[in-house]
Amino acid sequence: MSSARTLVPVQELHDAPLAPLTTFRLGGPATRLVTATTDDEVIDAVRETDDAGTPLLIIGGGSNLIIGDKGFDGTALRIATKGFTLDGTTLELAAGETWTDAVARTVEAGLAGVECLAGIPGSAGATPIQNVGAYGQEVSSTITEVVAYDRATRETVALAGADCGFSYRHSRFKQHPERWVILRVRFALEDAGGLSAPLKYAETARVLGVEPGDRVPAATARDTVLELRAGKGMVLDPEDHDTWSAGSFFTNPILTDGEHADFVTRARARLGDDVTPPGFPDGSGRTKTSAAWLIDKAGFTKGYGTGPARISTKHTLALTNRGAATTEDLLALAREVVAGVHEAFGITLVPEPVTVGVSL
Repeated sequence: MSSARTLVPVQELHDAPLAPLTTFRLGGPATRLVTATTDDEVIDAVRETDDAGTPLLIIGGGSNLIIGDKGFDGTALRIATKGFTLDGTTLELAAGETWTDAVARTVEAGLAGVECLAGIPGSAGATPIQNVGAYGQEVSSTITEVVAYDRATRETVALAGADCGFSYRHSRFKQHPERWVILRVRFALEDAGGLSAPLKYAETARVLGVEPGDRVPAATARDTVLELRAGKGMVLDPEDHDTWSAGSFFTNPILTDGEHADFVTRARARLGDDVTPPGFPDGSGRTKTSAAWLIDKAGFTKGYGTGPARISTKHTLALTNRGAATTEDLLALAREVVAGVHEAFGITLVPEPVTVGVSL
């Protein structure tokens, strides 16, 4: 195959702004921006840049991306493919499909499995990378196969869900970010007669007036999650600067038994002996705690900050651009939060978003 393949069918821009392609609305331009609307165009663009030895940045919905103020010296490939195919309970999504729209369509079809992932910004192709999850659901529980272009072998491959290395906010795609470019994602949903999957998240069940493990109409579960997310500034709204963010900026720490015991001791020394920090044992000697709790109790409350980058007024886990921030403003705030939480509780928070040209 010739290395001089042309990209005539796709849109190509030079010195192209990238900030409008991210939910943070931050970052400098790319040397070159290519927008691909078919799988073949995606593969052609990747092969061309690999042949040329040009740095490549993949952009989907831009909801988990922090681009440095200097931008990206290379080719940014925006995946804008479309494709929603529902065959019984089997769903196939093109990588460029808007995730929250796809969730809405599955709920309209009366199917369960992703209804509690409503309102999550970004594209379908990004969901396996982060093993996106919220309100008791993760995509790993329904993904059966991921179709991707393997840059190492220069072939299109289909990886079974069990081979994707899924864990909490992690996958083999995240572990090896330069290797695979996701093209399509396939899911196995459930026909429960229009009902949701069993509710696993206590807050959702409480708001709905049911017990964890109960089912409710899938549309009701979706609408409830959207209301909960909107109340925390986690549903995109161009007029609301609390949503100019990447959603949850930090992952919830997972601690060993020893680390958790030390954490509880430090928390009680700081806050009082009657304090019981949130803890969710996984049954294997590890306990997940709440990043939002840590941030708040370390003194970084809602709305914290005086500059153009501040903590959301609705949720302590979201770091936001108030309209005039730079990427460096955002990172300065993130570093302050990380240092403050570590000083208070001995825990180092890990950011969720992917950084390009910068580091925390």
